[in-house]
Amino acid sequence: MAQRLLGLAAVALLGGVIALAVIERRSDDASTTPTPTGAVAAGGGWYSGLAATRGQAGDAERTSCGLILTGNSYGVSHPVLPCGAKLMIRFGGETVLTEVIDNKLKSPGRQFEMTERLAREIGLDGTQEIDWRFTANPAE
Repeated sequence: MAQRLLGLAAVALLGGVIALAVIERRSDDASTTPTPTGAVAAGGGWYSGLAATRGQAGDAERTSCGLILTGNSYGVSHPVLPCGAKLMIRFGGETVLTEVIDNKLKSPGRQFEMTERLAREIGLDGTQEIDWRFTANPAE
């Protein structure tokens, strides 16, 4: 019985060492991952669309993507793009990386709604035309 327990302990220890090695290897890989750049839209440029803020997040407001919004939430709503789609947004000399966090727009007449935090970062006020594109990894 003692030999069996000792054998199981050795296997568990070996598994733990292997797991730590894998985690350490992934950490090294993450530090060398290139920053995403925008994938070129059809015609060689950016797509354009109207965007506005979605307003202040309500108390425990949940998005259609399953996220709970707060004042620190960072992302866009788009009625067609899938939840989690990574996008580059360009407006007023600023270009930011963000993602789709909701598929329901609060108001008609626009293609995107941004969280307050994202709109402040790029200087979006009211309904404005933005440029956007999907992200692409330059190593691909």
